[in-house]
Amino acid sequence: MTRIYDCSVDTEYAAGMRLARSAIGRGALVVIPTDTVYGVAADAFNPDAVQRLLDAKGRDRTSPPPVLIPGIPTLDALAQDVPPPVRDLVAAFWPGGLTVILNAQPSLVWDLGDTRGTVALRMPRNKIALDLLSETGPLAVSSANSSGLPSAIDAVGAEDMLGSSVAVYLDGGVAGTDYEPIGDRPGDTSSTIVDATRFATNGGKLVIVRGGVISRDDIAGVIGDALAPVGFVSEAPEPEPESKPEPEPESKSTEPETTDTVTDAGRP
Repeated sequence: MTRIYDCSVDTEYAAGMRLARSAIGRGALVVIPTDTVYGVAADAFNPDAVQRLLDAKGRDRTSPPPVLIPGIPTLDALAQDVPPPVRDLVAAFWPGGLTVILNAQPSLVWDLGDTRGTVALRMPRNKIALDLLSETGPLAVSSANSSGLPSAIDAVGAEDMLGSSVAVYLDGGVAGTDYEPIGDRPGDTSSTIVDATRFATNGGKLVIVRGGVISRDDIAGVIGDALAPVGFVSEAPEPEPESKPEPEPESKSTEPETTDTVTDAGRP
């Protein structure tokens, strides 16, 4: 059985962190506490490690993991065209229980799954997580549970579900105790997820795609009308009208007129 390192004991904390850094470096998985729930972490820039994470949770590439980062400056290194309301939310709630989905920098060399060019980012408010991130850089981190089961809030619960698929478990006590469990699921202390990927095309709105420990009212208190109302659907841009065919010239020709068909195959 994989050992759980009690980070409240200095010697175990030092040993656990050393082994966790080593595990991340060789592409293995590590379970860490965050301020919301426990997460299973992998090197975000190692595709094989990310695949191990997905396999451990029983997920496929259509469910790419979020990325935890060590500080706000990393935001612009991983995301492009960050809208001003996102910067306001980050200033208000990072480190903490807010995840933002943004368009990823196109120059990034990584493979998180079928992201369609986006990335979900969060800076956690947990010393153990931040200490590890400061050593490893950005980590792909998903909740430490088997797909479909509740997120683990302690190391033992994570180990029960993930077992030997994880190389190192760091025990930081019960997670999520600083938050009220007001998420979409009863008793859930997961982060609130806000999508900003269509900000430039949907009228300048951010959309809450998962309710979590940061309430809608708190988010609205920071960005006001930039928060989309419940049930908001981003409308696709109107297609350009088809051009009318030129009048048929006065001719005795019997050749049929041909017109090009306007297509929109590239629209998502």
